[in-house]
Amino acid sequence: QVQLVESGGGLVQAGGSLRLSCVASGRAFSINGMAWYRQAPGKQRELVVGITSGGRTRYADSVKGRFTISGDNAKNTMYLQMNSLKPEDTAVYYCAADQRATIYWGQGTQVTVSS
Repeated sequence: QVQLVESGGGLVQAGGSLRLSCVASGRAFSINGMAWYRQAPGKQRELVVGITSGGRTRYADSVKGRFTISGDNAKNTMYLQMNSLKPEDTAVYYCAADQRATIYWGQGTQVTVSS
């Protein structure tokens, strides 16, 4: 199994920045891809950005140009740099990993953007 732990959420004013981290542990091998999702109150969980093991990325239109995914393989850590934050970015952000068609989720980290 893969364990995922997110951190870095918090309260920020509109226009501000945050960097989320996701640390993978356990049997974290043969991971096909990873992603950041978010879920706002009363809404479905949605993809923010995904990255394949080959490094291809797919961003939601709503975050293109503002959010950037990156990783540090040596630290088994994935990051989400979020700039120019908007109130509509307020949500719980989840890290996900696809290992041999099994999806693992972190516990989530709250991001709140005030106007």
